[in-house]
Amino acid sequence: MFRSVLQLIQALDEYVDQHNEAPKPFIWTAKAQDILAKVMRARAVLNNRQSV
Repeated sequence: MFRSVLQLIQALDEYVDQHNEAPKPFIWTAKAQDILAKVMRARAVLNNRQSV
């Protein structure tokens, strides 16, 4: 648990520094078509919520 925003920022910076020492590329496992379908469904839900 972080007791301040400064502690959170410091922890995030430390994590990023450690991760960047041995970075690994992100490999997509989902098909682009599947991702786009999810995006379209999410947008439809959000648009329905905004119009209510």
